[in-house]
Order: sequence, then structure tokens, then C-alpha cells
Amino acid sequence: MYRGGGGAVYLNISNRCSSACAFCLREWTDGVYGENLVLAREPELEELTQAIELEFLDGPADEVVFCGFGEPTMRMDLVLAATEWLHLRRIRSRLDTNGHGALLNPDVDVPAALAAAGLDAVTVSLNAADPESYDLICRPTFAKSYRAVLQFAEQCLRQDIETTLTAVDFPGADLEGCAAIAGAMGVGFRARGLASPRGRDHAEEGEAR
Repeated sequence: MYRGGGGAVYLNISNRCSSACAFCLREWTDGVYGENLVLAREPELEELTQAIELEFLDGPADEVVFCGFGEPTMRMDLVLAATEWLHLRRIRSRLDTNGHGALLNPDVDVPAALAAAGLDAVTVSLNAADPESYDLICRPTFAKSYRAVLQFAEQCLRQDIETTLTAVDFPGADLEGCAAIAGAMGVGFRARGLASPRGRDHAEEGEAR
């Protein structure tokens, strides 16, 4: 867990991921905001909620975000349980995801489950305007992931979850193409700064993924 910019508290619940993005912070650093995000083990719900309560003793936060070195939906049960806990306490929650939730949890209607738990917002990492570029940039472990990412965002929107697509602003990135996809879908779009060993200031501006 770490407190980032913009008044948010970020929950790092797994180092496992279904992508190996070319721009991932894990390639060159152990964390952000001075916090080491490499987990010795994955936290359980009670540990997570206790940590949130302790963090809020230092002051309120605008939202709590599932975001870290790994993909949160690899631990879907924990995301749902923690989201429900936050919702009952009227704390805004957001999921930062690579959009592979349905692929990782084929027996769960992930957007519907997130909505039922009370998730307020989802930020989906698109990063490319076509499947070929996506595979080169994000290097997913699943075949045909690109369409699944778009479907995930569409389904979250239909569940009335505030939905935003993002793309990292790296050399050659088609930000206009990604923004056009978001516009056609009717969701928000945000370009994220590229974090690198030579541009550590960008790592402080954005999120871990």
C-alpha cells in the first residue's frame, strides 16, 4: 500500500501479471513514491482492511485504488471482498487493470461482479489502437487479448462503472488512435507519462501500471 499523488491510496495486492509490457516499471525499479512494491507474499483481506484503516488515520483519501506491480484481477475474490468493504464505508474505489479480468476468471462475469460489489470506477490499460501493436507492446499471455480488453471496458460501462481507457505515451504510441477508440466507445481517455530510469519524475506523476 502507498499514498500517491492526487489524494489516492493505492493497494498492491499481487506481483503476478498476465502481461509483460515493454514499458513496465518492474523492468527497472522496485516501486514508486519511495515505496517498495515487491511483495514477499500476497496479502489477505483482513491484512488489507487493517492497512487501509491505519492509512486513513493519517488523513482521508479521495479514493482507494487497486493498482500495483501486478494485475489485481488475478486475485478476483480479494478485489471483490475489499471493494464491498470499501463500499459499505462509503469510500470510493477504483480498479486499475490490464482488462484481462474475464480471461483470468472465465467462470465469473467480472464487470457484473465488480458492479455488485460497489466498484465506482475502472481504468483499463489499452496502450494500442490495433491488435498487432498491442501484442508487441503488452506481450500478453493470452491469445486475442486485445478484443477481450475492449469487451471488458464496454461491459464495465454497461454496468454503470465509470470507465476510462489509458495509453502510455511512449515513442511511436498511437495516442490519437486510442483516444478515438475511447470516444467511439463513450468512455474517458487518459494518456499516461512514460516512466524510465532517465525520467523518474514521470513515475511520480502516474501510477504503477
